Amino acid sequence: MPIYEYQCQKCGEIFEVFQRNGDKPATNCRHCSGEVKRIISPTGFILKGEGFYVNDYPSESRKKGVASEKKDTEPKTSKPSPAVKTESVKKEAESSAPA
Repeated sequence: MPIYEYQCQKCGEIFEVFQRNGDKPATNCRHCSGEVKRIISPTGFILKGEGFYVNDYPSESRKKGVASEKKDTEPKTSKPSPAVKTESVKKEAESSAPA
């Protein structure tokens, strides 16, 4: 449901009203019952996903930032150190040696 902004001509109060497209516009101020006028205010929105300029034609600094983010989020493979391998081999040899 759209949100419309109105400004009172008498007291200057600005307020928002949730209205359907087919509803009649507000005519009176909620605070002083003065005449109101619908005002147009800028909207803020962000386009996300592929197919938008920021994703399709990134600057060099953005490319570097995305590359560094990928490096930070890549799962690191855990390779045991050579010392750990040697210890595990020694333990296996000790356990299999006859007593």
